[in-house]
Amino acid sequence: MTREPRDAPQFYLTAPSPCPYLPNRLERKVFTHLIGRRAVALNDQLTQSGFRRSQTIAYRPACENCRACVSARVKAAEFRLSRNFRRILEINRDIAGTVTRPEPSSEQYSLFRRYLDKRHGDGGMADMTAIDYATMIEDSHVETRLIEYRPSKKNANGERPLLAACLTDILADGLSMVYSFYVPEERQRSLGTFMILDHIERACRLGLPHVYLGYWVEGSKKMAYKARFLPQERLGMNGWDRVG
Repeated sequence: MTREPRDAPQFYLTAPSPCPYLPNRLERKVFTHLIGRRAVALNDQLTQSGFRRSQTIAYRPACENCRACVSARVKAAEFRLSRNFRRILEINRDIAGTVTRPEPSSEQYSLFRRYLDKRHGDGGMADMTAIDYATMIEDSHVETRLIEYRPSKKNANGERPLLAACLTDILADGLSMVYSFYVPEERQRSLGTFMILDHIERACRLGLPHVYLGYWVEGSKKMAYKARFLPQERLGMNGWDRVG
């Protein structure tokens, strides 16, 4: 009888809970731990299989009678800017992104709280404390970076305030946008879209073929924006299918 390696991942199934994307539905997730020497390779494999990372947990939906959550990744080298995307890049030409180590700061948490309170006040992360935020940023056994977006030039007070940030995993085949947040009042900048466009450009510079956007959920207004970034691939029953 063949035995599994001692460090083979163990998978678990959560209890049903209200779906955050579609009304009157329940969600379940299958998850495993991303720790130890195999964490990097396992994160690569699981992301390519439709999992997402949250701290040291890799998870994916495992809902009964529902397959609405679909993993989506942008084909970075083939991506073409639309007129609207060009406009967003032009509006944000005064912003520079800096890659840093995943280390939390009070400035980040302040912006994170502003973002949650304005955009996701009733969401599952609404009660996150500064300690919770620090854990989200620091607790990773894989190749993770934090990209901070600030004005290129200092303001009248000699400062370059934080406008947006994205926690990003560097995978063997792409960049995975784990979580992003931004100044919610700067609606004209479309900072969420801008960060995706910036990650596509970064993936191209690094020679990585994909930018993983997480789950696209048909029928969910929260996730509708992801369908705009074409061409992309969505994970189906027979593997990754090209769209656009």
